[in-house]
Amino acid sequence: MSETSVLARKWRPKTFAQLAGQEHVVRALGNALTQNRLHHAYLFTGTRGVGKTTIARIFAKSLNCLTGITATPCGICSACTEIDCGRFVDLIELDAASNTQVDNMRELLESALYAPTSGRFKVYIIDEVHMLSKSAFNAMLKTLEEPPPHVKFILATTDPQKIPVTVLSRCLQFNLKQLPPALIVQHLQYVLSQENIEYELAALNLVARAAQGSMRDALSLTDQAIAFSSGKLEESALRSMLGAIDQGYLFELLAALHRNNGVELLAIADNMATRSLAFDSALQELASLLHRIALAQTVPLAIGEDEPERERLFALACALTPEEVQLFYQIAIHGRAEIELAPDEYAGFTMTLLRMLAFSTARTVSVDLAIPTVSLVSPNVHPGEPELVSSVVLSQAVPVAERVAAKSQNVQDAPPEWSRMLGQLKLQAMSQQLAKHCVLVEITEQTVVLRLAQEHKHLQTKMATDNLQTALNDYFGKPMKLFVELGKISVATPAKIEHHTRQVKQQQAFDSIAQDTFVIDAQAQLGASLIDDSIKPI
Repeated sequence: MSETSVLARKWRPKTFAQLAGQEHVVRALGNALTQNRLHHAYLFTGTRGVGKTTIARIFAKSLNCLTGITATPCGICSACTEIDCGRFVDLIELDAASNTQVDNMRELLESALYAPTSGRFKVYIIDEVHMLSKSAFNAMLKTLEEPPPHVKFILATTDPQKIPVTVLSRCLQFNLKQLPPALIVQHLQYVLSQENIEYELAALNLVARAAQGSMRDALSLTDQAIAFSSGKLEESALRSMLGAIDQGYLFELLAALHRNNGVELLAIADNMATRSLAFDSALQELASLLHRIALAQTVPLAIGEDEPERERLFALACALTPEEVQLFYQIAIHGRAEIELAPDEYAGFTMTLLRMLAFSTARTVSVDLAIPTVSLVSPNVHPGEPELVSSVVLSQAVPVAERVAAKSQNVQDAPPEWSRMLGQLKLQAMSQQLAKHCVLVEITEQTVVLRLAQEHKHLQTKMATDNLQTALNDYFGKPMKLFVELGKISVATPAKIEHHTRQVKQQQAFDSIAQDTFVIDAQAQLGASLIDDSIKPI
């Protein structure tokens, strides 16, 4: 591939108007140029590939364009064209990573004393400036304190924390943001349409996520993908190239978790293992998917109409509770951090899934439809023939009592004050699960004592305990000391009562549907049967 055909070079912006994102920086520099209120030193910070050096070069053109100092350089004069080609004698670019010593800096600063050869200003662009040695910074400081009027310094860095504060205080600092995936996709669509290259939108979404906010990385990955897929960007080829996990596996994993189906969960993990998929990447992708599901639950408009998996996202957003999503997300990111400590990646991955499964058994009932639905399958339907009955929505909501008593012969109530308090405590994820599996032992003026069964001691993490402590302080309006003791529990915890309540509701829903005349007629006339898993209580 020739250098001129490299997308990152070919489509490098040459004016402020062509920049994707960074409007806050462009607006500030544009106003400074228009009003001729110029500083002698600028510092651009931000991660790789977000436009630091590109903006510096455009700014150099704005300062030296033969039409005058302007926010819109002409692009055709000798100064503009020479800067675009890298031949402008008064634009000096220095890579601090390979020129760290004080001698290099002294040589550069000595040349700054001389007037520009052909331009209006001598512009020094120092990339990765944080790599300079301490003595080199000290040498630069003198010039930054008393700069010649014809010199402008533009410093760029990915790590501003390593720059001495004495240098920072003498620069106008601009922080360039990471570009959002939607903006990267939009720019890639424009570039590829101009290049007459076919693409799948799902493939561009993969590239945008893999680029992690860097437009340069996105264009470089696109170049690589074009070569890899013989000229067309296809999602399957991109996944193979990037080693990305097929989203289908992740949706299936979450669906299995929702059904509390451990056998199915491990079968999916085994299938992933046979395909030699990277489990570390799988946990990263799973966390990303859970983040999108959380967005779908809380801010549905954040999920664009062009999202490839939009319907499946919203289906899971309805099936899972917000608490489950937050809990699974936390378990996924902790699982990824711990996977290197596991006996092997497979063990680390499956243990993370089993941890999700263990916590999901205590989830609250998910209400995803205004009326219950039930699927009926007829055994008389042969391949190639249309289904006689595929899905039936009952014409009226099945009557279910607003509250179902949690009492039974086998389950006793937890102390009522603890159940009532739980409903008012501001708890999420792990701390909520810890509280639900405890019973209240004692409350005094300054202490709260809870008891946790030995089999649930894994819930007693420092983070969960600290969050529960904070919630109790807020509830009582004063500092309280929380003690969680391990021991035998003789009464039902809120988690057990919740689980039993869910079972009662599920049985009531099943009984109501099984006794519905429409369902009975369908079973009698068509030989249909109920699919138990499809019945959900409202």
